[in-house]
Amino acid sequence: MKLHDLRPDQGARKKRKRVGRGISAGQGKTAGRGTKGQNARSGGGKGLYFEGGQLPLARRLPYKRGFTNINKVYYKPVNLDRLAEIDFGGMDVTPEAMAVMGLIKKPSDPVVVLGDGEITVALTVKAHRFSASARAKIEAAGGSVEVLPL
Repeated sequence: MKLHDLRPDQGARKKRKRVGRGISAGQGKTAGRGTKGQNARSGGGKGLYFEGGQLPLARRLPYKRGFTNINKVYYKPVNLDRLAEIDFGGMDVTPEAMAVMGLIKKPSDPVVVLGDGEITVALTVKAHRFSASARAKIEAAGGSVEVLPL
């Protein structure tokens, strides 16, 4: 087989229909448009803007501004006062430990530690995010923070 032997498959390419060329051609007289009516006329048919009387999309859009970011991360907040009232018994405060203690529902959820309340116990807290005040209060109490990857 050579390059000049290549042909499209049988039936893959069809000749265009030449309408309005007499009745013997099969598409004469009305040229496949039917008889009379809006779509039989030249320039007939409804415009792109027309949606059957429904308010067109271009006029509905101002009420549908914005979008939902599918990549947004929803953190589960945990405040310092909640950490202070639970005895972790010297173990690290991880999302798994928080789920066991009932601070969050699922250990797979991303956790943010917020600085509401005071903490006096030195804890090693592991979470996905920390507020600046929470980080300062944990370190002031002698504890440490570790940021987990998402």
